[in-house]
Amino acid sequence: MHLPLTLLLLLTATLHAAEPEKIPLWPQGAPGAKGTEDKDQPFLLAWPAPKATATGAAFVVCPGGGYGGLAADHEGTQVARWLNGLGVSAYVLHYRLGTNGYHYPIQLMDVQRAVRWVRAKAPEHGRDPARIGIIGFSAGGHLTSMAATLFDEKPAAMTHDDIDQLSARPDVAVPVYPVISMSDATAHQGSRKNLLGPDHTEDQARHVSTQLQVTPNTPPTFLFQTDQDTVVPAENAVAFYLACRQNKVPAELHIYEPGPHGVGLSLGNPVLGSWPGHLRDWLRNRGFLSPAPRTAIKGSVKINGTPVSWGFLVFRPRDPSAPVATARIMKGNFKLDAANGPALGENLLTLSYSAADTPGATSPDGTLTTSHPTPDHQGDWIQTLTPEQADLHLDVQHK
Repeated sequence: MHLPLTLLLLLTATLHAAEPEKIPLWPQGAPGAKGTEDKDQPFLLAWPAPKATATGAAFVVCPGGGYGGLAADHEGTQVARWLNGLGVSAYVLHYRLGTNGYHYPIQLMDVQRAVRWVRAKAPEHGRDPARIGIIGFSAGGHLTSMAATLFDEKPAAMTHDDIDQLSARPDVAVPVYPVISMSDATAHQGSRKNLLGPDHTEDQARHVSTQLQVTPNTPPTFLFQTDQDTVVPAENAVAFYLACRQNKVPAELHIYEPGPHGVGLSLGNPVLGSWPGHLRDWLRNRGFLSPAPRTAIKGSVKINGTPVSWGFLVFRPRDPSAPVATARIMKGNFKLDAANGPALGENLLTLSYSAADTPGATSPDGTLTTSHPTPDHQGDWIQTLTPEQADLHLDVQHK
């Protein structure tokens, strides 16, 4: 069968577009390199978000592998494609490995350079240099945690070109079932040996135990872990989370009971596959996916003229990437500050409240929900919010 030339060209272009671009971090040669092969010259595989849905945000992705290999499919390519689905451009980092003779601080230089490169190229690629995140798995999670804590460290062998003048601090960090400690009983010994070399000291191991390096300047952090992981036990993620709390770094930790080490995104798994959705919500509500301006708001809610005893009023903006705000209602009143308030502009409202507030109403879980201010209201329940609108008083009619 012979395809028409136009169709053949279209298919060729589509296939070509599906292939990521390979970007050397140091086109003139990486510092400390032992050769010119891929294993000696770190690079990024670029997966730009589709133009129609691009949010302007980007992530560096660090596959795991104990600093001895790279799980570049389920902890690299699959993650990049998932991020693309959120409108986020992804750059999978192929960093240098201990099994090829590269030890700390080479890996730190590689990840710092990756963040700086993505930030340097952001304006020309239509991306926001203030929305550069990093996500990593297992040993790649440790590399992510180093990027989040040691971003100001300047290894002696680093280069000092224009790219290196930019900040290496990521704007958000996502260590996934991460290696964190290198100096206690929970340390992953293979990662420790590959990262630091066979002749390392305990002081060196403590220096890269990143729970000890968290400061108030560590970026907001999201962690995922499983309880059944015996390769890199949950104490690692918990220690980093607690260090974030001690330093008042915004952080969110999800520990699922089932699941061995290395589960990746687990999409399709009815239990573990829900964790990427929590990450998506966290990124959205932090304003990472869309830096939509938010507003403080307060007000009251009545049902059929009676103040709601308890419930939630949800503000969902038209932009699916913009933050969703949820106000808790107590004794008819609610209040949100500007940091947690709804996005300006049109919002779709949903109200959930106690079934006891509507005499005679029944509900399997004791809660009633409505997306209409009156029973005969047609279409969405829309509330347009402006900076001048600080108060919102609702009297909802609901059967």
